[in-house]
Amino acid sequence: MKWMVIIFLISFFQKDQYRSARDRMVKTQIDDRGIKNPLILEAMRKVPRHLLVPQNQRGNAYLDRPLAIGNGQTISQPYIVAYMTHLLEPIKGMKVLEIGTGSGYQAAVLAEIVSEVYTVEIIEKLGRQAERDLKKIGYENIHVKIGDGYTGWEEHAPFDAILVTAAASQIPQPLIDQLKVGGRMIIPVGPLASTQKLIMVEKTKHEIKTKDLMPVRFVPFTRTKL
Repeated sequence: MKWMVIIFLISFFQKDQYRSARDRMVKTQIDDRGIKNPLILEAMRKVPRHLLVPQNQRGNAYLDRPLAIGNGQTISQPYIVAYMTHLLEPIKGMKVLEIGTGSGYQAAVLAEIVSEVYTVEIIEKLGRQAERDLKKIGYENIHVKIGDGYTGWEEHAPFDAILVTAAASQIPQPLIDQLKVGGRMIIPVGPLASTQKLIMVEKTKHEIKTKDLMPVRFVPFTRTKL
């Protein structure tokens, strides 16, 4: 009985510690830096980021920096996740495509707000791990596909919004084609070994408009070898 009490107290302390760290992250890294959308703030208060990073990174989960997740990949710092989500202007009812599942954290933040998230990961080990972790947490509106993100997920198109979490040398035409008229895509574009530009793509009936937003540094967009 004594050991059960000790285990319960340790578990309770850890949960409370992570909750406090998450609240502090949202206040200091996101809200205080100008992102005020209540849907995004609430989503990031809820998503247990520490459960979507490798075990050895859990203590760093709520720090203001990117984290390595294995296989040469990283997930962005929380502010960048919040900023890119903010740019999509997500609301309930939207269907969003994400390219680059990674650990599943960005997909989880989106899934707290929109109705359906379709996410594509080319590295099978990462994609399967993210799928397991997301299901374990309880996300039923996230759909994971292992494949080449350049081609998107055509059978579920068109999408209200598309978010790309890896740097491409150019904007993939299949993603433009799968974006709904009136929709937005956020994508880092530029030299793969240097600083890139985060770009907003807006699709109208008559044109594709692009807008440079800020310099960023993302891992390169990986493609299936032809």
